[in-house]
This record gives sequence, structure tokens and C-alpha cells, in this order.
Amino acid sequence: MLSNKQKTNLDKLIENFNFSGSKKYKLIVLFGLLGDFDSFEYAINLKNFIHNNQNIDIFAIAIGNEIGKDKFCKFTGFPIKNLEVVYDNKIHQNLMVSKGVDLGLGGWINMLIMLSGVNSLRTIREVIRGYTGDRNSKQIFSDDDQINLLNLIKFSGVFFKYTFGDGYLRPFELATYRLNNMLEILQNWNDYILDNKYLPQRGASFLLDDKDNVIYEYFSNDVLGYSSKMEDPLNFLTEKCR
Repeated sequence: MLSNKQKTNLDKLIENFNFSGSKKYKLIVLFGLLGDFDSFEYAINLKNFIHNNQNIDIFAIAIGNEIGKDKFCKFTGFPIKNLEVVYDNKIHQNLMVSKGVDLGLGGWINMLIMLSGVNSLRTIREVIRGYTGDRNSKQIFSDDDQINLLNLIKFSGVFFKYTFGDGYLRPFELATYRLNNMLEILQNWNDYILDNKYLPQRGASFLLDDKDNVIYEYFSNDVLGYSSKMEDPLNFLTEKCR
């Protein structure tokens, strides 16, 4: 449950960015850097949810610049009008969002430490799940999807069906999806990564009803941990936004 100070700061954020919305529910998402793995994956999932659900407004804030914002929205499909960029993590601090590991050794070292599982316990499990698959998760690629990794490896989504079947998250499917996101980030690093000291910065989600009461909140502590239920990361929306 949010403290009074957090709720006040959330209300100010909504007012300052004019995240008013007109629908029954409103989701406010704080990404870390635009070029964070979680930002990309979460944004793509939210884009798909927006397409299929008409009773929620979704707004997001990320650390970045306008050039990165434009590329991010073109790649993920997240609505550009619903994304704001800021140049530091003051908003995250005001809402007491985890800044991740900070050993004073720089953003790269801090991020590598988190990727190894230190103070980011779910990360290793998520990485492994990407390679082993998950019977409790939905498949990502349809048979007709075309996968192109740096123009070096090209194949269609039907590969996963022929190799592992369909109707669930197949082995290597999530890893391939994340690799594609990572390649986009690496190719446009200077546009997506405003300052690498913010690499460990985690995100948060706040779901509000039509009276701006917070009915769900989630604070991430892990890399690849933007939801409490990563096998179905938008489960909280399908449960509460009916």
C-alpha cells in the first residue's frame, strides 16, 4: 500500500504530465531507461493489451530523450502520445522505486552484478525460463512471424511449432524474443541509454480506478522482473480491468 507521501507524489505526477485519461481504469508505468530490457518487453506487452482492451488508459514515463522515445515507440508499438521521457530518476526516487544495486562502481558494473542474481534473485530464473520454455505461458511467435537477427539469422515462427509444438511458450522462444530486443538496444545504444548510471534503475506500475484510487501497485526489484507474475505479466490487468 502506498504511503501518503507516495500517493501525493503520484497525484502530482498525473497532474504534471496531464495523465487524465477518459476510461474506466488508468495504468501509470514507470520504466527505467528506455533501453532497459524490461522497458522494451513490458512496452510490447502493453501495446498488445491496449489493442485488445478499450476500458483502460495506459501512460508511461521513461528515462531518455526524444530521439530515443521516437525509436522506442516505433520498435515496440507503444503509443508515442502516451509516453513521456525525463532526464533523471527524481520521479522514481519520489515514489520510492528501487534504484537497483549501487556499489559506487558505475552503472555497468552494478547492472552486471544484478544480472548475476545479486539483489535480483528472479533474474536467473527468468533467463533460464527463456531457454527452457514454460507450459504456463503463452507462445510469443505465430507461424507467420518473420524473425530477423541482424540479417544473419532469418526464420519464421513456424520453426518453433515444428520443433516444439504450439500453444505454450516454447524452448528458446522467449530467449529469441529478448535477443531481438537486445540487438535493437545495442544498435541504438546512444539513443536509448541516456546515462549508464541509470542502468540498474527499476520500474513500477500503478493501476487506478476512475476516481484515481490506487487499486494495484507493483515495484520491481529485479532485472526481467517488471511483474509479480512473469509467466503472465499482465495478469493483474486482466483480473482487475473488467
